[in-house]
Amino acid sequence: MTEAVVIASARRVREFRIKRRIASLAAFVLWAVLVPQAARALELSGPDVTRKGGAIVVSVAARPGLREMNDLSNGVSKEIVFYIDLFRVWRAWPDEFVLGRVITRTLKCDPLRKDYAGTSLDGTTLLEKKFKDCEALSAWALKVPEITLTNTAELPPDDYFVRVTAESRLRRLPPVAGFFFFFIREIEESVSKDSPAFTIGGGK
Repeated sequence: MTEAVVIASARRVREFRIKRRIASLAAFVLWAVLVPQAARALELSGPDVTRKGGAIVVSVAARPGLREMNDLSNGVSKEIVFYIDLFRVWRAWPDEFVLGRVITRTLKCDPLRKDYAGTSLDGTTLLEKKFKDCEALSAWALKVPEITLTNTAELPPDDYFVRVTAESRLRRLPPVAGFFFFFIREIEESVSKDSPAFTIGGGK
């Protein structure tokens, strides 16, 4: 095989890969515009609030919508941010924010390289993990098990509840996505859910 044939063959392979990425991304953009929001929305399960050893412990999970899974399969890096906030209940006034924690999960899928990686940032603690596929990555990233908010001894007796907000954000688009970027918002969606109220001490 001559050098010219090898070069031509390599060029055709590169062109095929670029065309395939462009076609996939074009399909993603059309899908994002046309598919109803309700059919692809991020959903929250929980928050589940328990008390262990005097501490308020919260667990929450999000169920990925069609948007998240389609984005990841097309190489769009995602960021899921969980805001886990404790509120004090007031009858005649707006509920009072007491404290909160922020958990940031990043998801990166590269089907061509078979590279599936995620990170979790909790305050100053950063965890990095590798996964076998996008499904395993999203299952890990969208679940926050048993995070401690605070000790009940530090709170005055009253009624409280926990509010969890999950935001889905674009982190990075594939290199060929440049001219599609105007279709897409950085923060794609935000969903919140409150726990039932619970009493600490005597309450009101």
